[in-house]
Amino acid sequence: MRILIADKFPDGGRTDLLECGFEIVYDPDLKDEALTAAIKSSGADILVVRGTKVTAEMLEAGRLSLVVRAGAGYNTIDVKTASSRGIYVTNCPGKNSIAVAELAFGLMLSLDRRIPDNVNDLRQGRWNKKEYSKAPGIFGRTLGLIGVGRIGQEMISRAKAFGMPVVAWSRSLDLERAEKLGIDMKQSPLEVASASDVVSIHVALNNDTKNLIDEKFFAAMKPGSYFINTSRAEVVDQAALARAVTERGLRAGLDVFAGEPTGGVGSVEDGIFKIDGVIGTHHIGASTDQAQQAIAQETVRIIREYKDKGRAPNVVNLAKKTPATHLLVVRHFDRVGVLANVFDQLKGAGINVEETENIVFDGAAAAVARIQLDSAPSDSVLDAIKSNSQDIIELSLLKL
Repeated sequence: MRILIADKFPDGGRTDLLECGFEIVYDPDLKDEALTAAIKSSGADILVVRGTKVTAEMLEAGRLSLVVRAGAGYNTIDVKTASSRGIYVTNCPGKNSIAVAELAFGLMLSLDRRIPDNVNDLRQGRWNKKEYSKAPGIFGRTLGLIGVGRIGQEMISRAKAFGMPVVAWSRSLDLERAEKLGIDMKQSPLEVASASDVVSIHVALNNDTKNLIDEKFFAAMKPGSYFINTSRAEVVDQAALARAVTERGLRAGLDVFAGEPTGGVGSVEDGIFKIDGVIGTHHIGASTDQAQQAIAQETVRIIREYKDKGRAPNVVNLAKKTPATHLLVVRHFDRVGVLANVFDQLKGAGINVEETENIVFDGAAAAVARIQLDSAPSDSVLDAIKSNSQDIIELSLLKL
């Protein structure tokens, strides 16, 4: 198999892939049309990216069967097109959780102690201890979390170390889990906003979370409270955030923002960072050596398992529910052509197979095939399947 790596990837990870017998084309600067051309010319089976955008044109350009996002999110990949072409899309969830939580707390402390302003004044030769001695502190202040996945859970443990009580909302959070985590569950994002001194966002970007943090959310936050976003820019209505900072005295620490450049270097035109009370970093939440090494190891594991088993772990674009309505269970002798006959009969009846598995018993004399179908075979089709093979022991049809 040939792998095209179109983003920076640790040397150790590339060495591990070479030792597994893969061919590697490594060009971390590939983007846009150049990446489309490289996918086609390289004949790559597998594409590895980090933040690089993967478009429908790219997915249609070559013979890709697997795209690995060497990170947690996958919103930069055209998953719909990948699914339509039978291309697995996988990611590396949780491997950067600690790094993101560390940065979120760094932003929180920077807002509270105005660290960037301190540094800037010192570099300009200004001494202003009188001004910068004023800080609320974060001990005893309530941290509100929107999202309690792996990153959110890392936030909880760090908040406890800082002496911060935690309130949280997540669609997956219930009272039992909240009790185990030692946090106070809220029923809505607005309840978190009104109960918190600091709010930190840790949700994936999808149709449900786009602009989740809106004008109403910021209106519910306490004047002068802190807002941290290290998840995705599209989760937040940035215009509403800007108004909340200027009109209600909120302070914001952002690792992601609406006007973010797509490349590794460039210029920033977005005006959000010209507003007093807003600080930012360069979308570096996952960018520690520790996190990148963990992600590289997970990427290697995904690709190796795909090579060995033909199916990758962490796939994000498999159907949660297929169009299957019935399950045909075929108990049969494990001999050549038995299932081929079954599939021929189904094809002749215009019945589509959605999923199938064949479970072989000890000794390989018999097996059971479980075949999910998009409609029920008639009695005549079932009779034809039985009568055309002496190797079928029993048939049963179940409605799903």
